[in-house]
Amino acid sequence: MLIEFRVRNFRSFRDQTTLSLVASKDRTRGDDNGTRTSIKSLDLILNSAAIYGPNAGGKSNLLRSLMLMRGVVVESASLQPHQEFNVQPFRLDKDSVDAPTEFEIQVLIDGVRYQYGFELTRRRIVSEWLYVYETSKPQRWFERSIDQSSGETHFDFGSMFAGAKRTWQEATRPNALFLSTAVQLNSESLAPLYSWFASQLHILPDGGQPSHEYSTQRIQSDRGRAEIVAFLGAADVGISSISAKPVKGLINRVVFDASTGQTSTNVQDTELLMPEFTHQHGELSVGFGLEDESQGTQKLYALAGPVLDILEKGQTLVIDELDRSLHPLLCRQIVEAFHDPKRNRYGAQLIFTTHDTSLLDTANFRRDQIWFAEKGSNQVSSLTPLSDFSPRSKEALEKGYLGGRYGGVPILSPLFSEIANLARG
Repeated sequence: MLIEFRVRNFRSFRDQTTLSLVASKDRTRGDDNGTRTSIKSLDLILNSAAIYGPNAGGKSNLLRSLMLMRGVVVESASLQPHQEFNVQPFRLDKDSVDAPTEFEIQVLIDGVRYQYGFELTRRRIVSEWLYVYETSKPQRWFERSIDQSSGETHFDFGSMFAGAKRTWQEATRPNALFLSTAVQLNSESLAPLYSWFASQLHILPDGGQPSHEYSTQRIQSDRGRAEIVAFLGAADVGISSISAKPVKGLINRVVFDASTGQTSTNVQDTELLMPEFTHQHGELSVGFGLEDESQGTQKLYALAGPVLDILEKGQTLVIDELDRSLHPLLCRQIVEAFHDPKRNRYGAQLIFTTHDTSLLDTANFRRDQIWFAEKGSNQVSSLTPLSDFSPRSKEALEKGYLGGRYGGVPILSPLFSEIANLARG
């Protein structure tokens, strides 16, 4: 489970910014909206977080920063020595442009808490660290730093960290993480943390619509098909059954040449599985292709497989703009699935950005599950939880948010007034 994520000097987030899923002392909806742990200091970890804010306020940048951290962990050991990271520091401050970007995350894996982070520039990893909490006291497993005078990388290992440390250290390039390199060289002790990034954390940027292929594969089993039909049926989209049929099509395959570092794309003929949806009216049944369905139905179908799988496996799903192409009631149903102990038995988490203010209700969320991103006059984004504003237990949150009480709303002038003034001029 994700406990906490920190970022500094990435895009609009110049200063250190924290998204925490550690429950506050608020006692409402604890058994529904959170997962209990055996750790006294982390009694309850929240199953969801909703992030609100105006356009260009920083919501998507926060998710992009988590996606970049995941990408560096998963891919850095496979980079060529000359390849650079797609780091984008805050550009409106001369001290930040050349400063490193920093990420740190805390996760809970099989009852063990990992605190891991690193700093990087475009060309290299500047620092890296890992602390592990098998008990209440942290164990320092490793720290990595650069000697400012010589430019050499130094490693400091803790006594509780086992394995071929010297071999892994010597194999770690300046533009690769030690974590990633050690796991590539069969470190068993670091494998759980790496696997969390690689297979437990799922991020859907820019509208949050994955490919339909995962859901289409799932309907190949009787159980999977029944689950997805039920998922869509709850949305009342009029689909009575789903099947899949093979069709001929084209697929782009990207080929990477390890010797040159260049990629090329080959278009190949292939056979694709495409879903067909049966709509029934009285005694008449008609099949429709995916392209015949509305954008909302297409997105819901594409999300069905991943959401069901994540709930079954207790994983973490991050979606930018959950409400795009979805009716507010459908968004609510997806959120409620993560808050239902019967459906979410293993601590699955949903973190999403949205403009859907109908979800702003204490019937849906605890006050520590709602966050507001906004950008100040200095163009620096900040992130603030609703709990910092101490709203009353039955306060009308939607009204308060739209009224500007919690921040995170755009400052608007009349839409056409400036245009009209220009026209008159």
